[in-house]
Amino acid sequence: MTILFLYILCGATAGFLSGLIGIGGGLVVVPLLNMIFRLQNDIPQELIMHLAVGTSLSSILFTAISSTRSHARMGGVLWKYVLGLSPAIVVGTLCASWLASRMSTSGLRSFFVVFLVCIATQMLFDFYPHPRKTMPGRTALAAAGFTIGGVSSLVGLGGGSMSVPFLRWCGVEMRQAVGTSAAISWPIAISGTAGFIIVGWGDPLLPAWSLGYVSLPATLGIACSSVFFAPLGAKLAHTLPVPVLRRFFAVFLYVTAGEMLWNILH
Repeated sequence: MTILFLYILCGATAGFLSGLIGIGGGLVVVPLLNMIFRLQNDIPQELIMHLAVGTSLSSILFTAISSTRSHARMGGVLWKYVLGLSPAIVVGTLCASWLASRMSTSGLRSFFVVFLVCIATQMLFDFYPHPRKTMPGRTALAAAGFTIGGVSSLVGLGGGSMSVPFLRWCGVEMRQAVGTSAAISWPIAISGTAGFIIVGWGDPLLPAWSLGYVSLPATLGIACSSVFFAPLGAKLAHTLPVPVLRRFFAVFLYVTAGEMLWNILH
């Protein structure tokens, strides 16, 4: 029961921060699952990061639906970008799932640490590329989709940390960039979850109630609480100094990256 409560607390924290400052829940879910899984005696060290990433992707399946519907009702989703990016996203996500299965926990964790530092730096300085005036061609969209899907699959995120800056570079205004990014997280979550289930299928070291590299109890605990706490964070976003909070969260990401790096080296 204690572990289940920690899963629920993990989802509540991720959902609240996602709604409050507009970050991808995976930035919180993956590090927290690393800590929670280390407390469990039935999960080998060499599978912790794979299970954390796969489970994070599976939990996005639930949150992406409600988020996309909300943005779509308000006209915040540009479907031409969703359709243009999704095929390459699926290919990139599946390829990265296979690559993750060939990586050690330390290697996967190291990649996540580098990604955290990059995202924290982007948030701290509020950096976005200078927007262009026209939509990129098919080749550029395919390259962007493959990269967004691949990196997102390796770090267990819905892609917002990469797709929002890319859409801003394409000239999409922030509200529609966030809404379109929410819709893009759906193909990432589907293909990423499928990929981590397939590559982890039959691993004899997996704990009970695992579907490949996806922990079913953790997925349900995170999904149930994050769905309820995300709207609460979104409401508070209108009353709190979000830009200041984003900078504080960037510092938190640096600390989280340092803690994960410490575990890698020791």
